[in-house]
Amino acid sequence: MLDCIEHLTPAQIVEELDKYIIGQKDAKRNVAIALRNRWRRMNADENIRKEIVPNNILMIGATGVGKTEIARRLAKIADAPFTKVEASKFTEVGYVGRDVESMVRDLVEQAVNMVKTRKKEEVKVKAAEMVEDIILDALIPPIQGRAGAPVSTTSTDINGVPDSDYELNERTREKFRDKIRNGELEDRKIEIKIQHSGMPGVGVMGPGMDEASMMNIQEMISGMMPKKTKKRKVTIAEARKILLDEEAAKLIDMDEVKEEAIFKAENSGVIFIDEIDKVASSSKKGGGGPDVSREGVQRDLLPIVEGSTVNTKYGVINTDHILFIAAGAFHVAKPSDLIPELQGRFPIRVELQSLTKEDFYQILKFPKNALTKQYEALLAAENVSLTFNDEALDEIAAIAYEVNSEVENIGARRLHTVMSRLLNDILFDVPDKIGANAQIVITREMVIERLSDMVRNRDLSQYIL
Repeated sequence: MLDCIEHLTPAQIVEELDKYIIGQKDAKRNVAIALRNRWRRMNADENIRKEIVPNNILMIGATGVGKTEIARRLAKIADAPFTKVEASKFTEVGYVGRDVESMVRDLVEQAVNMVKTRKKEEVKVKAAEMVEDIILDALIPPIQGRAGAPVSTTSTDINGVPDSDYELNERTREKFRDKIRNGELEDRKIEIKIQHSGMPGVGVMGPGMDEASMMNIQEMISGMMPKKTKKRKVTIAEARKILLDEEAAKLIDMDEVKEEAIFKAENSGVIFIDEIDKVASSSKKGGGGPDVSREGVQRDLLPIVEGSTVNTKYGVINTDHILFIAAGAFHVAKPSDLIPELQGRFPIRVELQSLTKEDFYQILKFPKNALTKQYEALLAAENVSLTFNDEALDEIAAIAYEVNSEVENIGARRLHTVMSRLLNDILFDVPDKIGANAQIVITREMVIERLSDMVRNRDLSQYIL
């Protein structure tokens, strides 16, 4: 289950993270160790395996420095179910808001989808054969003869031997099967039957009901209602897409999927709790008001992070070995403002550094998903070549850093607004004024011309950047 990280050492995990995230070495090292420890635990002696609990991580840093991206990329490397929640969306039990257990249900849902997708891929070839038969039946329906009925003859083959209707039908079907496989009939329309629940939305009168209970009720009612089929006239290409998913689902054992998904969520799941500083009480003084509710949320989070069982629609899940990564800016509150029990459940603390001008330059140039590469790919779709020279990237980085320093520090997200403003006119003019095969080079002079006025006008920068 955790074989995908078997050959990745902590150093190699950091290398993988370096492809997408610039800087933050301490954070990368700690999450790499945490990830490798998942595999180590699964391969440890059985007598102690259950006793080894993950070292949950608390990331401290301003917005836009890479906290969420590190956690998300970590889950992708491990092929692990991942869910991100904002602690500020939760409310103490008894108040209107999201139940803290919903984050575990979201994680299990993610795990089920991952396992289903993988298992559908495994049966894809068999499902494709079944879809081919359904499409062929819609084009040339097979002859259904009665047992013991005389076989009629309607034609003669090349040797002068009479053909039965059945043999003629089979030969025609084989010809059309070849055409389907060769893609010659993709635009021909056929009528197919597809399943749909047809279940109306369910409303509940009276006291509010949490989302999990509502989903369970809807699923239960859906299971009791008979499955309806609906006829649709679509092209063969569309029919193949619609039917492939349906037929693959029929070949999957859902009990096996649920069992595997729960194991995956329990042993390799990652829950990222963002904005945890928003539920920390900003002072230790007693009193009422919002601080009471914040402390209530922390006490509701505590048993989940400590390790407890949560009921989901797929079964009971134990949270003992789920890796929790919490994050917050902690501008007002401090990590010590969290209740001591919750602090103790996040023993690894990492402070992420604010991004420098050099960091911005590297973010624009090196990551696989760099913004510059994204814009180049967008314009390549219009057959327009877009390139940035180094001086331009340096100037963009300087402007982003300057605006962050003078207006509000939103980290790497500032690059999105700067780049959007820089390239707006080009994106609008393609393809009307700037045609295919055009080559656009972004220079330092162009960057200064389009962005310098906004940087000078600080009041305007607050609204535009």
